[in-house]
Amino acid sequence: MSRTASPPPLARQAGTPSSALDRLWQGLAVFGPYAPLAMLALAGLAALTASRLGLMLWQWERVAATGIAGTMLLQGLRVDLIQLGLLVLPPLLLAPLLATAPGWPLWRRLTWLWAIIGVTLLVFMELATPAFIGEYDTRPNRLFVEYLKYPHEVLSMVWLGFRAHLLAGLAATALAAWAMLRLMRPWLAAERRGRHWQLWLSWPFVFLLVAFAIRSTTDHRPANPALFALTTDPMVNSLILNSTWSVAHAIYNLKHESGSSEIYGKMPVEEMLALTLDGRGQASSGLQPVTLSEAGLPGLPTLTRLEPASPRARPLNLVIVLEESLGATFVESLGGLPVTPEIEKLKEHGWWFEQMYATGTRSVRGIEAVVTGFLPTPAQSVVKLSLSQTGFFSLAELLARQGYHTEFIYGGESHFDNMRSFFKGNGFQRIVDQNDYPAPVFKGSWGVSDEDLFNRTHEEISRHHAAGKPFFTLVFTSSNHSPFEFPDGRIELHDAEKATENNAVKYADYALGRFFEHARASAYWQDTLFLVVADHDIRVRGDSLVPIERFHIPALILGGDLEPRRIRTVASQVDLPVTLLSLMGVTAEHPMIGRDLARAAEDEPGRAMMQYEQNYAWMEGERVVVLRPDQAPAHGRYDPQRKRLENTAAPDDGEALARRALAHALLPAWLYREQRYRLPDEHAPARTAGPANIGGMRATGG
Repeated sequence: MSRTASPPPLARQAGTPSSALDRLWQGLAVFGPYAPLAMLALAGLAALTASRLGLMLWQWERVAATGIAGTMLLQGLRVDLIQLGLLVLPPLLLAPLLATAPGWPLWRRLTWLWAIIGVTLLVFMELATPAFIGEYDTRPNRLFVEYLKYPHEVLSMVWLGFRAHLLAGLAATALAAWAMLRLMRPWLAAERRGRHWQLWLSWPFVFLLVAFAIRSTTDHRPANPALFALTTDPMVNSLILNSTWSVAHAIYNLKHESGSSEIYGKMPVEEMLALTLDGRGQASSGLQPVTLSEAGLPGLPTLTRLEPASPRARPLNLVIVLEESLGATFVESLGGLPVTPEIEKLKEHGWWFEQMYATGTRSVRGIEAVVTGFLPTPAQSVVKLSLSQTGFFSLAELLARQGYHTEFIYGGESHFDNMRSFFKGNGFQRIVDQNDYPAPVFKGSWGVSDEDLFNRTHEEISRHHAAGKPFFTLVFTSSNHSPFEFPDGRIELHDAEKATENNAVKYADYALGRFFEHARASAYWQDTLFLVVADHDIRVRGDSLVPIERFHIPALILGGDLEPRRIRTVASQVDLPVTLLSLMGVTAEHPMIGRDLARAAEDEPGRAMMQYEQNYAWMEGERVVVLRPDQAPAHGRYDPQRKRLENTAAPDDGEALARRALAHALLPAWLYREQRYRLPDEHAPARTAGPANIGGMRATGG
């Protein structure tokens, strides 16, 4: 049979194609062996565009406020072409080998399967997007992948809290897969046409076209999510993307963790250290720069000797209660809802921080700040990074060297978010988790209730105190976590439906109040300093580059002989460990650069830093500068009364402010990469010095 008499190129079926599907494939015949890739692109583009339109209509109030709905659709099309190009590329690279006569059956089967899987993946990710936006106010990102490491907790949470979303999403994904099976069926009968030389001649042009779609720009750098940050509302910016590309780009960036802060710019190491350490050694701070002897040891440029504000013959014990997702939005005296009456009572007995800000939006970020004093970066928290699993500074390591018993008490599984590995490698001698509660009052998706947690905490620290051994205990709550499970009959519900965040917060507050009732009546009270602080707010979202109002958290220090006090200066979680050591009466060397708030003047404006996805906010008093990837810093002023960040023009000293912000953004990544955030060897001599010794470093930071 001559080639001119061959059956229809894409469907060897009797008669002339009559169905819409047959006509579609007949039209795709112009693409020859690339027809299934064209079908993948068409179906994928239709699915992604429909999803973006639906999401924009759902969030129309915020989309309309930006005034760029049309631009969002055009730029979204550009992003979709990038993602579709990435999906098409793998089989395209195999085309010169497989789309030939000998390999044609394999090529047909491979591209048939690839197109079905590719479009089904796109649909699945888009269907998962509304629930993710509802929880995190952004499209799926790195968190989407990180949580897959913990199937027990996550599946339980999803089933109990998002069952309708899950079932509807699975059903719709299955429907999409079935539709693609029917759509791709004619391709399995397609017959190869043309000659080898025609395939090899056309392939370079097709490859270049796909490569340009993926690069999406003629600039020296290919397109990335920062290119599509067109508004000051991060959630709206994320709608311009598609969820598959958002997750894929986040995974790709994981390999650049150690230098992640370089997305904001570069700075010489000497300048970076000068800007971050400047003023930390003031006489009023009680901090003195320290350097190691020149004994062949690497320099520890941030190492500091702390002289406590409250010297004591015997330093106090320490208990840190890290409250899950307890933002200022739940504390009435901080402008939130009246669901934490126990905290409102307790604040009258200790140091109450009116402007305390979290460094990030996840629990491990709060742990990183409160337990190690480490500054935030766009990378994962050091709790999860490889170079910090041993030999990394923590309060537990410092206090263990001073004879303290150190332990972590948790109601869930301590391996979650790599906590067990990080804690065991960095000074925590004992860990109590959900397997150590033989008869809990209540057990939910995330472990035993806060009541069980605090009952066990009271038992443990009572035992340590009776034994006469100083102790440091880190307590991490979990009842205030979706799907918001807690025992009945404990509180008067704030919301009619039980399983809500407001009710869960109120229960967590109730359990905290009962614990302090026992603690204040116990023998260990006068010898122990307590910190109650949130890890982060429950859902950090907003229409500004960084929603600072959602980083505002409660923090309270009480116990021992501490007199009540209001701390009004802007403060960060990284200031808390330094302040605790000072109030405990601990004299020690440490690498933290947080402020000792026990020595801070009441009228100091203070400063805080906040990592929000890839945006980094540096706030001094009410002045704010936001660092963004590959863009100029944005300036603003935060009004704590109105809880609003207003964009402003750069002030006269805006460049200096931005340089300070950049230095603090670059420092932690550099310290991590160089492994210089640690205590010196216990047997290494140390001496006081004037300016901090940076060990002869002359490299360029960032």
